[in-house]
Amino acid sequence: MKRIFEKLTIPPQKRIRLQEIRLRVGKPVCLVCDNQVEVLHNVFTKKDMEEVFRLICNDSVYSKQNEILQGFVTLRGGHRAGICGTAVYNGSEIVNIRDISAINFRIAHAHTGCSDLLLRKISVGSGLLFCGAPCSGKTTMLRDTARNLSRSNKVALIDSRGELAATYKGEAQNDVGNSFVLDGYSKADGFDHALRCLSPDYIICDEIGSASDSNCIENAINSGVGIICSAHCTGVDELLAKPNLQRITRYFSKVVFLGNRERVGQVLDIINTDELSS
Repeated sequence: MKRIFEKLTIPPQKRIRLQEIRLRVGKPVCLVCDNQVEVLHNVFTKKDMEEVFRLICNDSVYSKQNEILQGFVTLRGGHRAGICGTAVYNGSEIVNIRDISAINFRIAHAHTGCSDLLLRKISVGSGLLFCGAPCSGKTTMLRDTARNLSRSNKVALIDSRGELAATYKGEAQNDVGNSFVLDGYSKADGFDHALRCLSPDYIICDEIGSASDSNCIENAINSGVGIICSAHCTGVDELLAKPNLQRITRYFSKVVFLGNRERVGQVLDIINTDELSS
C-alpha cells in the first residue's frame, strides 16, 4: 500500500485517517477521510490506472487472477482494492475483467480492544453473529474477538479473503492473538479442515449468508464448536427477510447489530436468537 500512497503523493499525516481511495479513469482522485470526501485536482489517466493495477497485483496479474474474478484484491495489511472494468464471460461464468476503469481502495484500520466491553457484558455461548451495513466494523470486531478468545480457547480463523489476519508470507499482519489462521481457504474447505485437524473451540469467519454456509455451520455446531461470523444486515426486519440468514441464525446464541459508517464498531443492539423465533 505504501507504493500506492507514493504514486498518489498522499502525505503520511493524511494516510492514518484514510478510509477509502477512489480512482476512476478520466476523473479526479477522491479520498475519504473522517467520512468526508476530498477531491484532489489531479485527473487519473488510463496509464495511471494500468500502473496502479500492476502495483496491487505485485507485478503478476496472473497470480491474482482468482481474486480479480471475485472483483477485488486483498493487499498486505488487510486493505482491499475493489475493481471495476468490463466483464468477459464464458457462458454464464466470468473468466476475466479487462479494461480496468476504476479501483476503490478500502483502507483497513486496527482497533485493538474494540470487543473488550462486549465480551465482558455477554457470554459467547454457542456463538455470535455480527450484523451491520458495509463499513460498520464487522470485520474489525471479528478480528478483535479472535484475539480475545484465543487467549484461553483454541480458535480457527477462516480468512477466505485475507482481510482478518492479512497473512503475508505465512505471518499475520493483523493482531488475531493465538488463532490458527486458514488463509485463502473457501468457507467449506476451511470448516472441513478446522474440524478434522484442529479440534477448535471456536471457528470464526466473515460474511455468511449462502445455503452452503448453513451446512458448514450446522456440521460445526453438531461437533460442539462455537461459531462467530458476520453478515450484511442492518436490523431484525432485514434479517428475517433473508431466508438463508434466518435459517442460519438459529445456530448462534446472540445477534449483535453494529452501528453505521460514522461510528465503526458501535454496538446498537444485542438480541438473543430465541427471541427471533418467538
